[in-house]
Amino acid sequence: MGRDITLFMADWGRLGTVPAAGRADALDDAICALDHDDDYRGNELSGDWLWPPDRESAWCAEYVFRTTTGACAPHVRAGNAWNDMRLLVDASVRGAMDSFLTGLILDADPTDGPSPDGGPASADDSAPGGGILFPSAADPGVSCALLVCPPAAVSDKARAWKRVEPRLDELREPFAAECEGWAGRPDTFEGFTALLREWGDVTADVARRGWGLVGLP
Repeated sequence: MGRDITLFMADWGRLGTVPAAGRADALDDAICALDHDDDYRGNELSGDWLWPPDRESAWCAEYVFRTTTGACAPHVRAGNAWNDMRLLVDASVRGAMDSFLTGLILDADPTDGPSPDGGPASADDSAPGGGILFPSAADPGVSCALLVCPPAAVSDKARAWKRVEPRLDELREPFAAECEGWAGRPDTFEGFTALLREWGDVTADVARRGWGLVGLP
C-alpha cells in the first residue's frame, strides 16, 4: 500500500506553542473540527485550500492537490525525474530548481523523512525560540512529519519558482531524453510540469502569509 501525504500551511508561531509530540494531531484537529457527518464538507474550500469552519481565527489550512490523489508516489516520481535530467539543464535553471524542490518533492524513500528541525533552516526558523518542531521518526508512538518547511525556506522557494516558471519549457527535451517511458517517472512532461506548478502555487500562497509548510503521512 502506498503512502499518502497531507499538506498543511501553518502559522509557525501558533504551531510552536503546541508541545512537539502533539503538533501533528493539532493540525489534524484544527482541520477536522466539524460534525463528522459532514465529512470535511463543513470546512471552507478557498482556491485549493481547505480551511476550518471559523476561518477568521484559523491558523492552518490543508492543501487539496489538483493533479494527484494525495499519494506520495507522484511526488517521488517527479523528484526522480528531476534527478535524472538535472545535469542536462542549463546551470541557471538547475540551481533555481534545486532550491525550489529540495525539501518539497519527496525522496525515493519518504520514510527517511526530513530532519526534525526542518532541514537546513536555522533552529530559529524551526520553532519559536529554537528547538525541534516535530519529533523524529524514531520516536515510537509519536506522529512525525514527512515534510517540514519553515517560513524563511518557503519564501526562498517562492522566489526560486519565479525564476524557474518562465523557463519550464527548457526541461522538455531533457525530460524526453532521460525520463519518458521509464517506470518510476511521470507519464508525461505535461503531468510533470503540472505538479511543479502546483508546488509553485503552494509556495506563493504560503509565502504571502509568512507561514510554513508541514506534510504529514
